[in-house]
Amino acid sequence: MFKLIHKIYNLYFSKEKALARRIYQLLGFVPAKLNLFKLAFYHKSSHNQNANSLRNNERLEFLGDAMLSAIVAEYLYLKYPESDEGFMTKMRSKIVKRDSLNAIGAKMGLDELLEQYNDTKISQSMLGNAFEALAGAIYFELGYQKGKKLIINKILRQYLDIHDLETYDDNYKSQLLEWSQKHSKAIEFRTVSKYKLQKRDRFKIAVIVDGKKYGVADDFNKKSAEQHAAQSTLKILGLAKERPASPKTGGPNSTSSRSRMKW
Repeated sequence: MFKLIHKIYNLYFSKEKALARRIYQLLGFVPAKLNLFKLAFYHKSSHNQNANSLRNNERLEFLGDAMLSAIVAEYLYLKYPESDEGFMTKMRSKIVKRDSLNAIGAKMGLDELLEQYNDTKISQSMLGNAFEALAGAIYFELGYQKGKKLIINKILRQYLDIHDLETYDDNYKSQLLEWSQKHSKAIEFRTVSKYKLQKRDRFKIAVIVDGKKYGVADDFNKKSAEQHAAQSTLKILGLAKERPASPKTGGPNSTSSRSRMKW
């Protein structure tokens, strides 16, 4: 009863009732712990915040990262009963990697909420951070089991095509290294600079092939910057692979219909 009263208050009388209604639109429920959901959209780079992680979404992001990793690992274990650890590890990495989380956050429209609570420019990485923090808030609101079902049904099934990830190799650095070994090319991922942007470290990475600079990319995460620089290099070298369109799902008797399902 106490929780229900909180939900009614948050939906109709709270100063943050607009947030409560937005969460309802996104996730299908009104949170009782509305302050946690608000905190999920406070980024440390905002001038309204400080380095104290109690005043931004870093702690919720930490929790959400662990929850998402566990949910995805369990899902892959059940979905692919005949797959080995290497395949499942690669699939999990594709799903929970920064670019995938950023894309999910963008599709959910989390940039609008971030703009509401921060007075700094909204970067792509902030979308993924906010999504992880939102997952942490969902855990505190619903617990693991109910939270897991909601994240799969309301988020991952809506905004992620697992078949697309299953059939596409998006590890550009690995592709480039494999090519270099096959053709006896010397590859170096060189940190051109490290600088501050929005109070955060940002890395500029260049790919050097046989002493010549090719792709260059910047990102807040060094590994992500290396991936983007590798992707750019593959394009320059004419080695980039087109991302295939998801094929139509086969009929109920199709041998591959189960693996072509989304979530």
